[in-house]
Amino acid sequence: MKLSLEYLIREPKIKLDKNPLLLLLHGYGSNEEDLFSFASELPEEYYVISARAPHNMQYGSYAWYAINFDANQNKFSDDVQARESRDLIIRFLDELIATYPIDTHNIILTGFSQGAILSYAVALSHPEKIQKVVALSGYISEPIFEENYKNNDFSNLKIYASHGTVDQVIPVDWARKTKPFLDNLNINITYKEYPIGHGVSPQNFYDFKNWLLN
Repeated sequence: MKLSLEYLIREPKIKLDKNPLLLLLHGYGSNEEDLFSFASELPEEYYVISARAPHNMQYGSYAWYAINFDANQNKFSDDVQARESRDLIIRFLDELIATYPIDTHNIILTGFSQGAILSYAVALSHPEKIQKVVALSGYISEPIFEENYKNNDFSNLKIYASHGTVDQVIPVDWARKTKPFLDNLNINITYKEYPIGHGVSPQNFYDFKNWLLN
């Protein structure tokens, strides 16, 4: 069966009746191989699936939504495309559940940059589908959430967010709004910063892996 998104998969080494799923969402201008390099380091009972974003930018680069620049070099995101990708990820999740023996009570989104921004949008719009989010170097973009998301039940949702203090792509000040925003919704949030740029340090990887196991 052809699914809505192209993807790479690492099957669980420890097979259960139903296995947890860790879905990886890469950043702008990257591809599904980027975060998949983590796969061998992740717990052996997970399906690790890395999805490719739908918009082709040539030369093996893909985006979840366009980022445009105006005459003054101000960046702005295409929220219509972002909402379409949010819904596409949800459809893709449903297809994965129909295709593989996935434990629907143990689904984790792990996103980097644009992938992290979309992970928040998917999880807060559909917390009944997602149990944990690892949001690396992203920020909250409320306009791409579903309209009535505040009525959702977030009691089973846990979020780990991290950011580099010298990130030149997404300012750390944007990320620092994450914890107050999620605290306000009573969502269980762990927020950490690392002295790096727009990337994932070994310490950050180690910390989020430990968080996943708890």
